[in-house]
Amino acid sequence: MAPKLEVVSVVDAVIADLRRRMFSGDLLPGAPLTEATVAATYDVARTTAKAAIESLVGERLLVRNAHKTARVVTLDADDVRDVYRTRALIEGQVVRTLADQKRVPDAARRALEEMHALADADPERIVAPDMRFHRALVDALRSARTSRAYEALASEVVLCMSHVQGAALLPTADIVSEHEEILRRIIDGDAQGAATAVQDHLDRASDRLAALVESRAADQS
Repeated sequence: MAPKLEVVSVVDAVIADLRRRMFSGDLLPGAPLTEATVAATYDVARTTAKAAIESLVGERLLVRNAHKTARVVTLDADDVRDVYRTRALIEGQVVRTLADQKRVPDAARRALEEMHALADADPERIVAPDMRFHRALVDALRSARTSRAYEALASEVVLCMSHVQGAALLPTADIVSEHEEILRRIIDGDAQGAATAVQDHLDRASDRLAALVESRAADQS
């Protein structure tokens, strides 16, 4: 049987590539992104470019004031802390619930296995399975509203993760170990331990990324 291919619209394809370029650092914070530039880069209509830009503004990867050119978002230290604080509020309760049931989703196990396999690879490659791990835990709650709330954060979360790994702020081995600890606590039925493991994991990333952002801002002032 032939593999099933995912069909995406031209707009979605443009959005996906612009998102990839932001996460990789090819499009830097503050960089302008006009409809004309996007249309020319991808050889698409201006209406397609406009739709892609509007979607990324909605994801908060682009920011634009009234009648102004859209620019790649620049996260300050407070933004970073707020993203991770919001994650902790959602994920902490999620892992408590899963630990009460001693239930680990298969998708989280698979994501952790993939992270293990990437232990010696480019640090940025761990971002995708890392995000799949956390999404799998949230989705395992089987609450459409909770998953939607988490999805609303997704692009900012991945942007933060990309900055953390791009700057090698956390060793890959430590990240894998921290994810193992979260699953171990869930399997043991240790709700408080699971929530603490998530909080510690997110705090480490938040503190280091916020410090880096503050340092760079100071250097530019």
